[in-house]
Amino acid sequence: QVQLVESGGGLVQAGGSLRLSCAASGLWFSLYTMGWYRQTPGNQRQLVAAITPARFSNYVDSVKGRFTVSRDNVKNTVYLQMDSLKPEDTAVYYCNARKSQSNDYWGQGTQVTVSS
Repeated sequence: QVQLVESGGGLVQAGGSLRLSCAASGLWFSLYTMGWYRQTPGNQRQLVAAITPARFSNYVDSVKGRFTVSRDNVKNTVYLQMDSLKPEDTAVYYCNARKSQSNDYWGQGTQVTVSS
């Protein structure tokens, strides 16, 4: 079955960096758009960044210039490099793999906490 396993979350001071990883298995990774979403209590899950099979990427405005999404189709892994972190980046970050409405998968999430 499809598994997405996130890692790399943790506690960091404002201005610091973290790199999240999401290792995928059970799917043809190179055919999927890979996304990173985040969610805070009481709010909907929000797209942070995504990268297509052709490696086109897009970002929510609030992270442009600070976050970078990348993928390694040999390791079946997607990354989110987060620099210049701010307290408002605190959230649970989720990895998503999507090829179609019926091929849409989520990881279990990883907590990122940025202290001021």
